[in-house]
Formats: sequence, structure tokens, C-alpha cells
Amino acid sequence: MFSMSSPKQTLILGVGNVLLGDEGVGVHAVEHLKQFSLPPHVVLVDGGTGGFHLLSYFEEYSPIILIDATMDGNADGTVRLLRPKFASDFPKTLSAHDIGLRDLIETAALLSTTPPIFLITVSINDIQPMSMELSPAIQQALPNVATAVMNILKSENHTSTNGAFLKENQAQRLK
Repeated sequence: MFSMSSPKQTLILGVGNVLLGDEGVGVHAVEHLKQFSLPPHVVLVDGGTGGFHLLSYFEEYSPIILIDATMDGNADGTVRLLRPKFASDFPKTLSAHDIGLRDLIETAALLSTTPPIFLITVSINDIQPMSMELSPAIQQALPNVATAVMNILKSENHTSTNGAFLKENQAQRLK
């Protein structure tokens, strides 16, 4: 644990099931970010398919940058940055592990341990069963995810417009 005088570290938590192709984009994004020189206070974690075992991260880190796939009807590879405060603020159709991630946020809120959360979503339109590869559209979105992460890390006060799309040159809407 950190002492009251020690600043908490920033966590970048990628979630998703890598066995379901594009659904695992959060985990692939964490791997992609390993090639960058990140500030020493930033920690990368592969959160897999989420679950209550991730709850301790909500006590140890602040802020948390979550990266996940969403089936929101946008074009494959669309990158969005959201600032959810409650489980109900998450997109209604996060992919296969939706319920686990929402339950995790709700539990953290009940324990009064919810740090500021930045949710970076990557739009997918289907889940490829038993594929560990990202589709070309989702693979091409990884640099946009990295840009979103770097923008969050650069911002002094970690604020953004809830639901805002990244600038057109940062968010690719691939067909």
C-alpha cells in the first residue's frame, strides 16, 4: 500500500478475452503500449476478462485507464474516450465480459475506492470465436489507442468530455 504522502501510480488496465479475436483488444493494447517509453509512475496490466480479482487495483492506483472493446454500433476500430463515474455510465454493450467489469466498478464504488477512471473503447462489430488475432481494422486502431493514452498522461488535470470522440486524425472510422 501507499502512504498518504506518496502519490498513487497511474494504472493502464487492458481487459478482454484474447481467445475471441477483436474482443481481446484491451490486452493487445497493453502489449502495444510496452514499446513506448512511459513515465515511471505508469503501470501496465493485462486484466484478462476482468473479475473481482482486479478490485485491489482500484485501491492501489489513481487514476485508472481502462481499455476495452465495445459493440456500440460504430465502425470497427472507432476509438472513444469516456469518463464513467458509475457502472451505469459504461456503454450498454461492452463485449463478452460486460457484466464482470460493471460488477467490478459497482463493488469498488460501494467500497468507496473508485479512483478517476478513463475508459478507452475500441468499437468491434463481432467476436471471432477461437482466434487470437486482431482483425486488420482493430489492429490499425492500436496507434489511436496509444495516442489516447498518451494524451491522458500528458493532461495535467486528467479531464475530458464524457463521450467525446477523439479528433478525426486520432480516431479512425474504418469500413
